[in-house]
Amino acid sequence: MEQPAAPTAVDIFGKAGTWAVGKQARVDRAGFYPYFAAIEENLGTKVIIDGREMIMIGSNNYLGLSWDPRVIEASVAATKRYGTSCSGSRFLNGTFKLHEELEEQLARFVGKRAALCFTTGYQTNLGAISALAGRQDIVISDRLNHASLVDGMLLAGGMNRGTKVVRYGHDDIEDLERVLQNLPEDAGKLLVTDGVFSMEGDIARLPKLGELARRYGARLYLDEAHAIGVIGPTGRGTQEHWDDYDSADLVMCTFSKSFGAIGGFVAGEPEVIDFIKHEARPLIFSASMPPGTIAAVAAALRIIEEEPEHALRLQEIAGRMVDAFKSLGFNVGPSCTAIVPLIIGDDNLTFLFHRALLEHGVYANPVVSPAVPPNGALIRTSFMAIHSDDELDRALEVCAKEARKLGII
Repeated sequence: MEQPAAPTAVDIFGKAGTWAVGKQARVDRAGFYPYFAAIEENLGTKVIIDGREMIMIGSNNYLGLSWDPRVIEASVAATKRYGTSCSGSRFLNGTFKLHEELEEQLARFVGKRAALCFTTGYQTNLGAISALAGRQDIVISDRLNHASLVDGMLLAGGMNRGTKVVRYGHDDIEDLERVLQNLPEDAGKLLVTDGVFSMEGDIARLPKLGELARRYGARLYLDEAHAIGVIGPTGRGTQEHWDDYDSADLVMCTFSKSFGAIGGFVAGEPEVIDFIKHEARPLIFSASMPPGTIAAVAAALRIIEEEPEHALRLQEIAGRMVDAFKSLGFNVGPSCTAIVPLIIGDDNLTFLFHRALLEHGVYANPVVSPAVPPNGALIRTSFMAIHSDDELDRALEVCAKEARKLGII
């Protein structure tokens, strides 16, 4: 009797070759691959790539504090005293007194009673959301929330936890209320939003979100990654912008933007923070922030608190660039912050524009789906308080000239 043929083995790596061909074909139409460009030197507002100096208008170093001598010196001093690593997780041997002192300062800064530091901003959202949202709970998310927030929800929904995720239209308060009205009263609810949206550059309407959260029994989680140091009269973010320190139950922020370092924190009531501390897998199973980074963040925090002129300069630049790009004919969407998207729509045209900017000494970021909705490709420009007026003028000149050549404006 003839034996049945053995099933054909499937190589799990096979998808890599298929992906590479498709990806390469997509970008080859623009004549180059635009990602993972190696920066040879970082000069603050300028970078060296392939031996060429370029104006950087794609960095999230909003206040330029990664270059502040006080931040650098604090990091060096802590490294010399404590070494380069804590060599363990916060849960076991990786909590230094430096961590706890910084957490106290951060909690006070955002108007909360307790805070907890993670090793990256991504891990902060991943850990806090997945710790809080369990079986029978529901997370309500703005449709354009950052990927780290989305992944925190996915982790909560996985591991047999069964958390349900529902989304509402971006900044659509009426749609949010419709969603909340249809949720069961006996479910735990977490409303999650960015403060400043990372691609659009617009600001969440915190008071309205807080009002709806209270009315429908939800807690509000506010991601301030692109807000602290960027908006508010003294740079304290979305809460200060709206003069509303009551709506957000939990405030999160990364250290990789305005703080000029890496890491993140979440702040709220002590019992909630303590719960996250003992349940967040990305905290428990990752090595903690090293001493040099902790000291850098603490120094940056002091500067943000004591020198609001940096945030005010950034806001002045943001207003100027939004108005200038609009007057040139660019579509910048709802942006009103230092994140100014130049919305193009077509992926290939976006890649071509990006290449033209590089060739003329301006570095910005091409962003295509899934980071933005389909047919929503854009060049993401973002600005720093340390940009000079001459650098801004030059960037505008190049953007306008190259966009006209390509028929974008």
